Amino acid sequence: MSDIQRHHTNARMSRVVVHNGTVYIGGQTADDRSQDITGQTQQVLAKIDGYLKDAGIDKSRLLSAQVWLKDIESDFAGMNAVWDAWTSPGNTPTRATVESRLAAPELLVEIAVIAAAK
Repeated sequence: MSDIQRHHTNARMSRVVVHNGTVYIGGQTADDRSQDITGQTQQVLAKIDGYLKDAGIDKSRLLSAQVWLKDIESDFAGMNAVWDAWTSPGNTPTRATVESRLAAPELLVEIAVIAAAK
């Protein structure tokens, strides 16, 4: 049985869980919620970069991503522009993007990823 490692944990959740060679990063949102979709997406992806680094890997190890947008019609293209510039060429993960009501009305995007550990 593999050990489960939990990182950035509080009473409610762990931001990162590593198990059996897989890194799970829970849904991330922007800290500066006054930003538009470009700014919020950049913040979210920067957080994901940091958590991947903490796990000893980078975005080239991504397996899957889930993206939630507050307004897919208005924000899909803007989020994708940032996403496309951020992903590792030739290493793009599977991805699902849906419209959803997020935890706070000023949040425009939330992203969760799964990656392969080394």
